[in-house]
Amino acid sequence: MPRDPAERPQYTRYRAGPRLPRPGRREATGDDLALPSLGRRGDGPPNAKSVRGWLHRLTVRRALLGLLALTFAWLGLSLALFLLSAHFERTSPPSDVAAALKPAGFPLTSPNNILVLGSDRRPKGSREPGANTSGPSRSDTIMLIRTGGGHSARLSIPRDTVVEIPGHGEQKINAAYAFGGPALSIRVVEELLNIPINHLVEVNFENFPQLIDAMGGVDYTGGCVLSRVDGGFSQGGYTLRLSRGTHRLDGKQALALARTRENLCKPSETDIQREEHQQALFNAMKSRLLSFSSFVRLPLIAWNAPPAIVSDMSGPTLLTLFGALAIDGTPPTRILRPDGAVALPDGESGLAVSEAERHAAAARFLAG
Repeated sequence: MPRDPAERPQYTRYRAGPRLPRPGRREATGDDLALPSLGRRGDGPPNAKSVRGWLHRLTVRRALLGLLALTFAWLGLSLALFLLSAHFERTSPPSDVAAALKPAGFPLTSPNNILVLGSDRRPKGSREPGANTSGPSRSDTIMLIRTGGGHSARLSIPRDTVVEIPGHGEQKINAAYAFGGPALSIRVVEELLNIPINHLVEVNFENFPQLIDAMGGVDYTGGCVLSRVDGGFSQGGYTLRLSRGTHRLDGKQALALARTRENLCKPSETDIQREEHQQALFNAMKSRLLSFSSFVRLPLIAWNAPPAIVSDMSGPTLLTLFGALAIDGTPPTRILRPDGAVALPDGESGLAVSEAERHAAAARFLAG
């Protein structure tokens, strides 16, 4: 039968009593609906600040790993270019050099004595009076370097030092290169100082400027210099002008400084000052190589370094040599000091070095 609309339905109400919590169980709250934690299991619920911190740490970590990967890739590229250049572009010395050298361990871990030579041969076409453009040349630069196993020493020998050259009598030491090439130079230097020579490095002046330019130049600090190498600009050579102070030298300027025989700015300078200029240039090159700017240029430097030298050392050995020079520190400038002049049979005058000075210089060098 139809229900009267005025009649209200009857409902039964039930009231739940208080419920006791079960042991080990907590009541659910609104926080349980939040996102799971981004941290370790058991951490509390995250908030915006913790999420941002986590993302920041993740970004920094990725950036550092990426930078590290790029650094290793850059070093690997430079290493590969150096070894390739050393294999294809490096010039080997004459075959008789190997027999004149004494064996030694790797330069990075064992002390090695390296003879550095640079000849006075001028490029073809030079109009400098008396310039030697062909035939035997003399050594313009004679320097001993000791490095490896924590050792670090350098000793320059003035080119006018008078010595006994086998088969030629008393001569200036730079004449040994003209008479018998680098092999005879090695023998004469060993007999002069009683120092065993393990390796040879000749500076290839034709490619040396490219190495300096690849480094972005070098910073040289010294007194005024005015020299006309190869006769100066007027005779197809190069004129170097440096005021007192610090200068950024490009490749041609650095080569001219290394080859300067007569400083017209200071006519009283002798061969001793010339050796000081060369060692200062060597220090400038080392400082430049250890700078950040050279790291950026490292592949270019690695490719241009081997062609700038003539050496008995292979690519890997050269690499250990450069590594030893970089980590063994910068030694003081030392030059074999003459104690007077001596007349030669041909009428020229050379520099005499006493036996006491030779022994003392050799002892300091080997202790370095």
